[in-house]
Amino acid sequence: MTSVEPEQRPSTAEHQRLENSPHDGDVWRAWGPFVSGRQWGTVREDYSENGNAWDFFPFDHAHARAYRWGEDGIAGLCDRYGFLNLAIAMWNGQDDRLKERLFGLTNEEGNHGEDAKEYWWHLDATPTHSWAQHLYRYPQKAFPYAVLRSENAARGYDVPEFQLVDTGVLAEDRFFDVVTTHAKAAPGDVLVTFEATNHGPDPAPLDLVPQFWFRNTWAWGRDTRQPVIEVVGDAPSGCVMLRATHAHIGVVELLAEGTPDVLVCDNETNVAEVFGADAGDSRSAHPKNAIDQAIVHGDPSLLATDGRGTKVGLHYHFDAVAPGETVRVRLRLHDDAWVDGASDDLRAEDAFGVGFDEVLATRRGEADEFYGAVIPEHTADEDRLVARRAFAGLNWCKQLYRYNVREWLEGDPAYPPPPEARRAREPYARNTSWTHLALADVISMPDEWEYPWFAAWDLAFHTVAIAHIDPQFAKNQLMLMCREWSQHPNGQLPAYEWQFGDVNPPVHAWAAWHVYVLDGARDHGFLIRVFTKLMFNFTWWLNRKDSDGSNLFEGGFLGMDNISVFDRSREVPDGWRLEQSDATSWMAFTCLQMLRMALELSRVDRNWDGLATTFLEHFFSIAEAMETFGTEGVSLWDDADEFFYDVLVDPDGNGSPVRVRSLVGLLPLIAVANVPAWAFEELPDFESRLRWLQDRRPDLTDSLLHSQDGDVVHNSLTPVVRTRLEAMLRRLFDEGEFLSPHGIRSLSAAYREGVEVEVGGTSMHIQYSPGESLNGMFGGNSNWRGPIWFPTNVLILDALLVIAEGADGDVEVEFPTGSGTRMPLEEAAIGVRSRLISLFLPGADGRRPGTPREYPGGPLWDTHPTFSEHFNGDNGVGLGASHQTGWTALVAHLICTTPDQLREEIDS
Repeated sequence: MTSVEPEQRPSTAEHQRLENSPHDGDVWRAWGPFVSGRQWGTVREDYSENGNAWDFFPFDHAHARAYRWGEDGIAGLCDRYGFLNLAIAMWNGQDDRLKERLFGLTNEEGNHGEDAKEYWWHLDATPTHSWAQHLYRYPQKAFPYAVLRSENAARGYDVPEFQLVDTGVLAEDRFFDVVTTHAKAAPGDVLVTFEATNHGPDPAPLDLVPQFWFRNTWAWGRDTRQPVIEVVGDAPSGCVMLRATHAHIGVVELLAEGTPDVLVCDNETNVAEVFGADAGDSRSAHPKNAIDQAIVHGDPSLLATDGRGTKVGLHYHFDAVAPGETVRVRLRLHDDAWVDGASDDLRAEDAFGVGFDEVLATRRGEADEFYGAVIPEHTADEDRLVARRAFAGLNWCKQLYRYNVREWLEGDPAYPPPPEARRAREPYARNTSWTHLALADVISMPDEWEYPWFAAWDLAFHTVAIAHIDPQFAKNQLMLMCREWSQHPNGQLPAYEWQFGDVNPPVHAWAAWHVYVLDGARDHGFLIRVFTKLMFNFTWWLNRKDSDGSNLFEGGFLGMDNISVFDRSREVPDGWRLEQSDATSWMAFTCLQMLRMALELSRVDRNWDGLATTFLEHFFSIAEAMETFGTEGVSLWDDADEFFYDVLVDPDGNGSPVRVRSLVGLLPLIAVANVPAWAFEELPDFESRLRWLQDRRPDLTDSLLHSQDGDVVHNSLTPVVRTRLEAMLRRLFDEGEFLSPHGIRSLSAAYREGVEVEVGGTSMHIQYSPGESLNGMFGGNSNWRGPIWFPTNVLILDALLVIAEGADGDVEVEFPTGSGTRMPLEEAAIGVRSRLISLFLPGADGRRPGTPREYPGGPLWDTHPTFSEHFNGDNGVGLGASHQTGWTALVAHLICTTPDQLREEIDS
């Protein structure tokens, strides 16, 4: 990426706000859509003996049971500490409960794992949350909770999921589109609107119930101070006022236009409702489901009558919303700083007068101006929409994440201690060796419902897209994973809350380098901080994942769940080891990213020069080991098949290749870097050490390739020599194997009919499956046996461009293989880029290939691009989580990085 000098940076209003708010605690970042889409069913809320998080705190408890570590809601707004929350609840007059949160099936209930059964879209958002919009689609008929559960329970892996639209409740467009808008008039002055449009053919009733509540921090015995929300008796005429007082965030006032019914209760568990009449008394006589009980069941007896509590609902009832009609509710939230300066004679017309809509219009215009500066000028309208929606998803999926593992394992003083089995290492305990981890931060999540917890490699990919709009937040996120309260003392980065000790691919260094370049290649302080922390992580990999010191690595599943014929984390025979092509490639790849950072730092301080040579030699050693190892001279490269494979090594050192052509064998391609010409001129230690290695250890330096263009000599580092590269590219660009109409498949399509693979004397079966997973490995909720996964595609695309530049255009390929059309490799790479972006662009019928199969057609649906977790390897249809604007948001990175910039990127 071409560096952007500070004076070249855009000067839009949002860019100025970002410039003035570089830290997570700055005022423009104090309020945002940080409320999780799901808190129930998470590890944080699981205090069970058997470690079944889904069962310990199920969806059916959420409306009446207080959470311990967080909150959830639809299009929720909260402060950055998650103390005070505001979100919309709805009732259509038919449901058996308020629609307060998104519904989905647990891992065991879904026939392909956990699965959200709702429709919503992130319409827009700026990084400081000065402007944000969210669309939720609410059926007018009773929400079919039981039918969704029973129908999916009856289905196997070979059948698609039964979705909400399949139940018929959305037929004839009988739904409300509920749009939530947040706009900040000032850092502590947030304007909120809820607008519901009836798209059905008949009038329909609707209750809109904004809910304002404190997270329960007082019931657990660690901090007994209890905040309060009070109904203000002398509120300005024409509105209702609530005043929330909290020991940490001070006083916050919420004004609500009109005269809604004010329903007050406490954010406390209704013990009898959740656990049965014999379970004891609730802490409060006005538990959290009192609002639901009053509206849905007509029973107000649980409500507080003194106007004081910790949860309040503002009940707006609309008898019959006409077809096409939109009803609107307006609120205004003021935090402590605003309240202190407010006039005593504030009137409703001041809060909700013409100035209210003027602020909305101004912030919308500023968002347009901001994205006009971020997205390249000549980008097509549809590409621009896709990028902006991807960025919106990234901003909406920032969530407040609180989890102190030590406190979670110990339990809380006000409650009996958790079962001892939770603290044992096997079989039910989680995270017992991660007691240092204590997070209370806004973190970029993969998805607000299906993955409401961070994952180390997901987050790294997120930051590359985020860096286009908010580079400081991107840098802060990368550093957060490396801080001493998250990174393990042994150097490992936390994987995800289900088991922080699992191993994610090491992509942090790649992301850090890209973020550094996207930020103008000027923040050497960030580069130093992240580089030094990642050295600890690199050492952990060397010490823990290279069991015999062979420079080959064993990482387990490494995020690509069921890509092999067996579970690589758990099914390796005792005494054997699996030398993994992907784990080893990830380490070679990481060496080169660390080398690149060390070279950059050496330009401003020669003391870093020695570390550059350290990573250079590590890379050479890994590349040599990939070539030959073990007593029989085994290689990860198979000459007969012309492909890289995992190798299962027996106790005597004999190897058996796992002959499955998949991303596992393509990943050696990503371990490539071009040594910049200036390194030989400006860094004498690096230059002399490299020459010494070439003279004395030519066996090591086979992976240093040269090409020349006139007087310019290109030096490329790669474990894939030219003849092997050509063979791999033939397979990569073969539409009968890896190249699909919309990207690179994760498993070769040559296995459509299945194939028997012999491993260590045992015959195992694997079959190309372009869509949903056909087996239950890792819960059956993701599939690496055929579908297109966006982040690995971006890494391969990045590598192809680096290879092309290093060879100075000397690599020509047939694209697609067998087509007879030959072109320079960089043009083929640009072709892969176009195929990836095409997933999100409307076809001739208006349908976007990447739209999940259950989404109906028509303007109410086709207008909205979705961002699926992965995509069908044959037709591109979206699979898995459909709001994965974490790593699938990399499409915005591709759109905002034009083909010319992609070509220039490897020069930076």
